[in-house]
Amino acid sequence: MEVSSAISKIILEEWNGSSSSKLSRTATITSSPSLFIQRSGNRFDHVWQRMLQAFVPEGFPSSVTPDYVPFQMWDSLQGLSTYIRMMLSTQALLGAIGVGEKSATVIGATFQWFLRDLTGMLGGILFTFYQGSNLDSNAKMWRLVADLMNDLGMLMDLVSPLFPSAFVFVVCLGSLSRSFTGVASGATRAALTQHFALQSNAADISAKEGSQETMATMIGMALGMLLARATMERPLAIWFSFLSLTMFHMYANYKAVRCLALNSLNPERCSILLQHFMKTGKVLSPEQVSKMEHVLPIWVSSWSSKNSEFTNVEICLGVRVSSLNHLEMRELLHSVSSHYKKAKYLLMERKGIVCIVMHKDSTATDVLQSFFHANAMAILMDKHRNLHSESQSWMNKHYEAFIQKLKLSGWKTERLLSLMIIWKANWIFALNSLDQSVELRLLDDGIFTAALQFKLIDVPRPIGEGAAGNDDGMIGGSDEVEVSSFRFEDLRSICYGSSTFGSATDFDEIEVTEAAALLSAATMCRG
Repeated sequence: MEVSSAISKIILEEWNGSSSSKLSRTATITSSPSLFIQRSGNRFDHVWQRMLQAFVPEGFPSSVTPDYVPFQMWDSLQGLSTYIRMMLSTQALLGAIGVGEKSATVIGATFQWFLRDLTGMLGGILFTFYQGSNLDSNAKMWRLVADLMNDLGMLMDLVSPLFPSAFVFVVCLGSLSRSFTGVASGATRAALTQHFALQSNAADISAKEGSQETMATMIGMALGMLLARATMERPLAIWFSFLSLTMFHMYANYKAVRCLALNSLNPERCSILLQHFMKTGKVLSPEQVSKMEHVLPIWVSSWSSKNSEFTNVEICLGVRVSSLNHLEMRELLHSVSSHYKKAKYLLMERKGIVCIVMHKDSTATDVLQSFFHANAMAILMDKHRNLHSESQSWMNKHYEAFIQKLKLSGWKTERLLSLMIIWKANWIFALNSLDQSVELRLLDDGIFTAALQFKLIDVPRPIGEGAAGNDDGMIGGSDEVEVSSFRFEDLRSICYGSSTFGSATDFDEIEVTEAAALLSAATMCRG
């Protein structure tokens, strides 16, 4: 509104638009002194804007990420091809069930359809049980896998008339395949919706995506009906159309996920970011990393990664402590007091794989730090260095600056998208200038495994002095103690200080090898 100093002329402007960057002036009202109205634009533009609001989020395009438009374009095209093919596969499936034949019975068709749906429901539950927590961390890959399984399900429906004796088995396989599609597609869609939402408008984006899918469905069904009528009783034309549309569907899906520039941190993106940072001191943007990460399944990615400039790092997050052998347990005990005094995780190298043991009180920030630390250790592993010391030194010098640069580049550093960690451990140790005592309490998913308190000392013993037969009944000496014959109940009682072998204070001078052997035997006896 503009007001003159003498208030002799008033101009009132009308603007339309849901986004501040996309406002358009629709009318100007002037009072000088009579009222004059001048309209801008045309009525068609106004109607078009109103129709567009049914398919795009409010505030578009500033309310969504830049990759929203290309992804939705390719996603709509793949959806269109899906619904066209669905008419062909449904036509074949209904014909195989017996629709249109006098010999077919209603109860027979109903039972076959029931078995088909039941198989799909059970398959969806099993898939969720085994892969539910992995869908967030690999949203791109599972998006592709979901549509691939949908293609397989439609193929099973199309070939079902060719195998009348195995019809129920074939259609149940197709239903099972599509059940994986429903779970994976729905879960990854939720993750992508959260990514697109820049103004906490995930619900609006989801609703408008539903409108877009409905429109694609209607167009696809109409075109599918025309194609089904044109190819009726022409098997070669049906198969050519189906396979051509399937190839286009797979291509459109690949292009759609390639458009995505996710700014969440999963294991592969962490590895790419850290390796590039350790080489150049710079942090890649989400757009740059999206061009480097793999979107195909693991076996295809492992084959294509041979020519990649980044090292394929193998890291096992959330290792079960009781699965370690005697030497690995001994190494873990040493690392507690020497390298990870303040950390909520432990690292160790095991057959070329960096293993991470998480503390039971670790947070999401600790999990992210442990994974970056493990990546640093894996990168230094190729140079045959002192892995624990040098990786810890790098973390102390560069980790905080690295995280800050990640935030400035647009990465979300609150958590690591990974599989759920169900195996954790607890360790408590106290150090002073006179001795070094360690209490290690192991937990497997919250279930007590074993506990042991001991001192790390270096006391020379006379040659020939026994290691397990002192007068007071306590274990000592420099020789390793044979504990394989101990029952787990005895070892547990020793840890709690209620065994006939002696109290917990009787074992305050066990050497490292003996402590590791005792703890290892306790875990093995439990298993």
